[in-house]
This record gives sequence, structure tokens and C-alpha cells, in this order.
Amino acid sequence: MSDFYQNGIITTLHNLSHRKVEDMESELVGFSDRRPMGLLLPSLYSELQGEALVDIVDKLKDVPYLSEIVIGLDRANEDEYRHAIEFFSGLPQHHRILWNDGPALKALDKELEALDLAPKELGKGRNVWYCMGYFLATGRSESIALHDCDIVTYDRDLLARLIYPVANPQFSYNFSKGYYSRIAEGSMNGRVCRLFVTPMLRSLKKVFGELEYLQYMDSYRYALAGEFSFRKDVLNDIRIPSDWGLEIGVLSEMHRNYSTNRLCQVDIADFYDHKHQILSEEDDKKGLSKMSIDISKAFFRKLATQGQTFNCETFRTIKATYYRIALDLIETYHADAVMNNLAFDIHKEEKAVELFAKNIIKAGEMFLKKPMEKPFIPSWSRVISAKPDVLQHLSEAVEADHKKYEG
Repeated sequence: MSDFYQNGIITTLHNLSHRKVEDMESELVGFSDRRPMGLLLPSLYSELQGEALVDIVDKLKDVPYLSEIVIGLDRANEDEYRHAIEFFSGLPQHHRILWNDGPALKALDKELEALDLAPKELGKGRNVWYCMGYFLATGRSESIALHDCDIVTYDRDLLARLIYPVANPQFSYNFSKGYYSRIAEGSMNGRVCRLFVTPMLRSLKKVFGELEYLQYMDSYRYALAGEFSFRKDVLNDIRIPSDWGLEIGVLSEMHRNYSTNRLCQVDIADFYDHKHQILSEEDDKKGLSKMSIDISKAFFRKLATQGQTFNCETFRTIKATYYRIALDLIETYHADAVMNNLAFDIHKEEKAVELFAKNIIKAGEMFLKKPMEKPFIPSWSRVISAKPDVLQHLSEAVEADHKKYEG
């Protein structure tokens, strides 16, 4: 049973009554006349071969309020794209697949690259960015939800609760972030958020003071959740990172563009589990190691834009402060785990903290070495200004692929 306590500086919408999903969906159908709703699914082709996405698609077939579903497909050849069309063909909602590796979208990407407007890195950020552009191009949806395709505990209730805050015409929220308990198979998950993001934010507060931005970020119960929803207006001006800093970058952009009373977080699941990333102690370009570096850089970039200065000594201080706070939190998590009869390996937890502490220094060195790095993909308003017909070309490319390869 969730509590009604409001902490931090953004609104928290709880699951106080475990309302029936059919009741909420009926209300959302009524909202859809004024605020048509869409769903964005960023996916790797490999996820079509897993059980999670099969279950997600099966449950989406019964969702009555969506006007469209947009799937961003990465790492797929022609045969795999044909298979993807067949895989999603059972969806009754209007849906389209952005074949990011196909010739049509690659040609558009090259046109944007010539204008220095194309995403620099492959990955989820690039995939989401092109899908956002497609939503702008079609204009079918006013309220849009995004969630990952590897959720093994998926339920229609998750989507309904996620999109409700931006779909209800009586609410004024432009953005809603999902949160949930990361408990699965008798253990406490969510290592990067528990062992890195939370202690990192608290160490930054110690070093730089109680900045409003840090208070804002620390208000989110699960800042790294891949599930969020937003009004269509958000799409024009948002600048998102192309690396693992996507979730932190999106929250930072919401802070830059909107008052906190237009932002909220919502409890979307009692339990949540998905595909787990490896720690990757040997290779900092993979897994949770790369994630911690990218998130660190996202924080440093944001604080620099607010006038904070960084040097080697600053990063050493942040690392030392982080390390102490993270170790103290491990004791807290251990007590919580023991009381709830959850498995908890202190040695593994401390090894992760040691790796993340080293990566703070690595991220700091990268930040100082490349001060002029362009971390964000340009906003769609800028792209449209430079190439006014870009949305038309994007829509035409997606439709051309669909007609050519369907059936």
C-alpha cells in the first residue's frame, strides 16, 4: 500500500487504491476525444526474439484508447524488418515502424548530417529522437507515453497509469515520469540508481550546496526509469542526449523548459523487472560502467550551464564524498533487505560502488578534455528551421518502407 506523502519539489501521484485497470481505461477512452494518445516503443530487433515483447504486444492488443503506436527499430536488416512488420501486424491500433537501418531513413540521416544536425551516436537516444520527429510529422497524438520493450512484468495497468497524468484534460502536467519498486526474484535490483545516482546527487549537494536543480533531481524516486509520458508540445524544444544519459538528460530538459508544477512522477507498478545490464568492470564502454560515466557527464554538463566550475580537485572531492555516502547507503539497503527477507550481497554492492567511484574521475577527465563536445541531439524546432520539409520527408520515408515491405 503506497503512502500519500509528498517529498521533494515535484508532484508524486501514488497508487493508493489499486483501481481496476478497466475503470481507468474507460476514463482514458473519454479523454482521447480531446487528447488523442500515442505510444512510443524504442526497440532493438533482438527484443522481438524475447518473451517480454511478445507479452507486451499481446497485452497492447486490448488497449482501447491509443490512436497510434510508433515503433523505433534498431539493428535490423531487410529480412528482419519484414519480420518486424509481421510481428506487430496483430496490433489493432494504427502503427508504424521506423526502420532506422533502412535506406530511406539512412538517406534522411545523411541529409541532416550534411547540415550538422544528425545524431552523432547510434543508440536509444537517436532512436527515440527520430520517433519523436515522426509523432510531430503525423500530428495524430496529443499525449504520448514511452516505455522500454524488455519489461518482463508488463501489464496494461502500467501504461494506463503512465499516460493518465498527461491525458486527463483537468490536469496541467506536461511531463510524467514513472516509478516503481525494483524488487524481483527475491532480490533488490536497480543498482545504478541505488548505488550511483542517489549518492551522487547527495555528494553534489555537499560540494555545491542545495542547488534547486539538485533538489529537483533528488525528488524523483526512480530517475533512471525508462518510462515517461509527455504532451506533444514537449517534442519541439527538447534536446536529448544520444548516450546512456538519456533519462537524466530528459529530466534536465524538463527542468530547463517547464516549471516544476507542470511535472510529476507516478507509481506505475508494484513490481518491475527487465533485462539486466552487466556491471562490466573490465570495459568502461559497456554495461553499467558506461552508464555511470555517461550519467556523470550529464550531471557535470548541467551544473556547468548553471555557472559551476570544475577542475581535477573538484572531481576528487566529488569522488571521495560520493564513496562515503554510497557505503553508508549500502548499510541502509542491507537492513531493508534483511527485514524483507531479500537476498543482498554486500561484497558485490561495494564492488559496484568502487567501480562507480573510479568512473566519476574518468567522466571528469573526459569532461575537461572535451569542453566543446556537443552532447545533445538538436531540438526538432532547430532542425525544422534549417530544413523546413524534414518532417514531410520523415513521414514519407516511413510510409514508403511500410508499403514496399508489407506482406
